[in-house]
Amino acid sequence: MKRTTHLRIRKTHRYLGLITGIQFVMWTIGGIYFSFSDLDEIHGDHQRKAGGMALASDTKLASPAEVMAQLPRTATITSLKLINILGTPHYQIAYQEAEDYAEHGTGHEQGQTMVRTQLAVAATGELRPALNEQEAIELAQQSFVDPVAVAKVEYITQENMTGHHEYRGSALPAWAITMEHPTQTTVYVAAEQGMVTKFRNDKWRVFDFLWMLHTMDYQGRDNFGNLLLRVFSVAGIVTILSGFALYFVSNGTSRRSMLRTQARKRPVIS
Repeated sequence: MKRTTHLRIRKTHRYLGLITGIQFVMWTIGGIYFSFSDLDEIHGDHQRKAGGMALASDTKLASPAEVMAQLPRTATITSLKLINILGTPHYQIAYQEAEDYAEHGTGHEQGQTMVRTQLAVAATGELRPALNEQEAIELAQQSFVDPVAVAKVEYITQENMTGHHEYRGSALPAWAITMEHPTQTTVYVAAEQGMVTKFRNDKWRVFDFLWMLHTMDYQGRDNFGNLLLRVFSVAGIVTILSGFALYFVSNGTSRRSMLRTQARKRPVIS
């Protein structure tokens, strides 16, 4: 193989290695952290108090049909659950409702389906509003395995609000209740659903940061099909292949050079 081809392969491998090397290190660090982490601790399961709804057989409950009759006529029920909110049984009703675009001045006649959740006191069937701040705080503290004070409370109405990208893809609106705890745990309570949805602690935040570097999705963090990841994946394969090519080329060149050197050193027999 010509020396120019050899040098071209070497230069390609060098620059590709420089470009992809840092990302390879990030992938490796992330993989090590993921493999040595306890997912229960990452998800905050060890901080969540065990327990569920326990009702006596003679508990008086209103008919779910009475509750559903109070919903809009256009509502389509998707689920109905019996949940415990601060010791009181509640119905949690999820339903879909067609919303007219024209009502919002968009000029469209078509409607979009809105997913909503309604709470009702199970004993009386009376509809009730979403959880207020004090109820959310009590529910968060009640769900936490250790007695703990509250450091901060925030109300989230949209995804990726400042400081709360960790709550992406979950029910809104929600109360974010950060505890005075060494793990800096934030308990998220979905206001309309009336329940704790997620625990987010420092271990999870490290996991999420490394996951972002792993997927190379620096906004949503969960898109494995983004263009940047595809480009670096292909570049990584090319880097590896160029390394193999460089090995074989260098190995052959060195062998031929050694044979030529030995030939020059042999004594000439006349």
